[in-house]
Amino acid sequence: MDQKIQSLPAKKNIALVAHDGKKAALKLWCEKHTPMLSKHKLYGTGTTGHLIEKTTGLNVVQLLSGPMGGDQQLGAKIAEHEIHVLIFFWDPLASQPHDPDVKALLRLAAVWNIPVACNEVSADMLLSSPLMDTEFERSLPDYEKYLATRQISL
Repeated sequence: MDQKIQSLPAKKNIALVAHDGKKAALKLWCEKHTPMLSKHKLYGTGTTGHLIEKTTGLNVVQLLSGPMGGDQQLGAKIAEHEIHVLIFFWDPLASQPHDPDVKALLRLAAVWNIPVACNEVSADMLLSSPLMDTEFERSLPDYEKYLATRQISL
């Protein structure tokens, strides 16, 4: 698929998501990084967003809980270029009833070429990147060209 270029803004929209077994870790991570996170717009799935806002004082746009559709809401925002970074502390040792939604969210992050961190260390590295507070370019699939050249057989 052909690519096109789009800039990510200096002030990024960051999605914060955590499985139940990782909510405490994400809360602590957000507390540690409150000054940096306050420079950006934050989105969170229901319970996670509420927990982070309550404990850190950060303003978090709260979507539905993940299993109730919050993962899919974030996926739609990624596809519409409204989310620029995904911080998703997932629990690799526990199966989740909404695993297909989780897989779809991660797939969309890869398709639309946004940075993803799945644990504290990768989130630390991402947040400490000099690109975090600057505008920079990313390549995206050229969806319009894909649609124009796609053949549908009936």
